Amino acid sequence: MQVHILGLKQFLILLQKYNFLSFYLLNPRKNQMKAKVSIIMGSTSDLPVMEKAAKVLNDFKIPFEINALSAHRTPEQVEKFAKNAKENGIQAIIAGAGMAAHLPGVIAAMTSIPVIGVPIKASLDGMDALLSIAQMPPGIPVATVGINGAMNAGILAAQILAVGDENLQEAVIEFKEGLKEKIVKANEELSTVKYDYKTN
Repeated sequence: MQVHILGLKQFLILLQKYNFLSFYLLNPRKNQMKAKVSIIMGSTSDLPVMEKAAKVLNDFKIPFEINALSAHRTPEQVEKFAKNAKENGIQAIIAGAGMAAHLPGVIAAMTSIPVIGVPIKASLDGMDALLSIAQMPPGIPVATVGINGAMNAGILAAQILAVGDENLQEAVIEFKEGLKEKIVKANEELSTVKYDYKTN
């Protein structure tokens, strides 16, 4: 009798081929990860801005999800998302929108999870979005970053989660120290710039 010895990966691929296993069993890391932060944008055209938040979360190894939902065009989906976010394990929400940027505020009105708003520059240099997000009524706060400030939104989300996560807290501290080192190095490089009347 001829015996074939298969590696584990080959074995799982063979079983998957015959529908015995799902994709997620073949990708256990993806199966185990559950999003802790949700990145929401009003349109996929906002992705070039919002992907900066995604990069930050990825660098901090924070599981996240990205969705496009519109407060005006898909209000039912926004409501479903907001009301189920806590149950789904989301601990912070980053919501970006431009123009009449109601998305972050609408989400904040329907959840107790912290919402970070990213005003996106689409018209009026982004000032319309900034004011729409920042000027929330009492009792419905949205932590608002600068126009197109998705990177800061990602960092703020990391800091929110780090309150209950010692390892993440250390990573945030290390990141901040790295920023300091960059400035110190940049300042040192300035000393090599020569002008006739430069005294340092």
